[in-house]
Amino acid sequence: MTTQQIPVVVLAGFLGAGKTTLLNHLLRSARGTRIGVMVNDFGDIGIDAMTVAGQVGSTVSLGNGCLCCAVDASELDEYLEVLTRPESRLDVIVIEASGLAEPQELVRMVLASENERIVYGGLVQVVDAAEFRATRERHPETDRHLTIADLVVVNKADRVSAAELSAVRETVGGLAGKAVVVDASHGRVDPELLFDRVVPEDEIEGQMSIEDILYGPEDEAHAHPHAAYETVSLTASTPLHPRRLMAFLDARPEGLYRIKGFVDLGAADPVNRYAVHAVGRFLRFYPEPWPAGEERLTQLVLIGSGVDAAGLRKELAACEQNGPQDAPDEHSMWGVLRYVRQSRTDEEPDES
Repeated sequence: MTTQQIPVVVLAGFLGAGKTTLLNHLLRSARGTRIGVMVNDFGDIGIDAMTVAGQVGSTVSLGNGCLCCAVDASELDEYLEVLTRPESRLDVIVIEASGLAEPQELVRMVLASENERIVYGGLVQVVDAAEFRATRERHPETDRHLTIADLVVVNKADRVSAAELSAVRETVGGLAGKAVVVDASHGRVDPELLFDRVVPEDEIEGQMSIEDILYGPEDEAHAHPHAAYETVSLTASTPLHPRRLMAFLDARPEGLYRIKGFVDLGAADPVNRYAVHAVGRFLRFYPEPWPAGEERLTQLVLIGSGVDAAGLRKELAACEQNGPQDAPDEHSMWGVLRYVRQSRTDEEPDES
């Protein structure tokens, strides 16, 4: 990609589920990552600057490199334009839906945006483990919201018994289909499950940041660690067969939330490598010329919960081309090209 696109993550869930707590955790964990936040209402954003803003249409600097806007849904495109200006230098944008918002409409608005500087970053649905049964009774649309989620955070896991948590997870998993389901307490989801954390040039990975010093550890941080996730790196020096690659991606296993990197499709397109961006059900390829002199490799990073690293490596190896007799035919690229963006208005989440 010639220009790095900014992922836009939609954060949804009914009132009291813990969306704002999770968002505050992301902001305090931002460190060198510049986050843009768009909220329908300010609620209880735990940053002092937010308490004095409180007006639709206002943009507030949070003092840690992050920005926040309070907007009506109808103003989404307008404020995406504001937040994606080069001078903002944002790395990710999070849209916190109001507790009664229709997340599907926000997702559609992001996908239909004409803004070339953004890419869909997934729908994160937060549910309250302790109130899940009562929430489904009061809001039957809960089930429909879960069916379109890419990641479900079962929050307040510390407030229920192990048996009750297991029952909630089973119900959520049945409704959410291929969505990744993770437990959390106090909204503590590791930011790197959602987006790449940026380490500033003057910071050593792992050292205490300015945010750590200013805000200190969150309440009960040590008692309630981040929701677990794994990162698997895959490399192949042999070109991949487009058809088998698509079969691998279409059948991506339960628990796998994000895929990023580049693939080499060999003779199927000797000029370009294909950048891959997948989050939940969403998949997109971006062809770009191979950099001069660079070794032609497939390099992918897969992020999720409970993923089988050995199994994934075996599946990727099965995608490699097996000599001249396995050369892709003229139609083999059709599956890949289906996910190369043609028009923003054509974008919909991949339901594969």
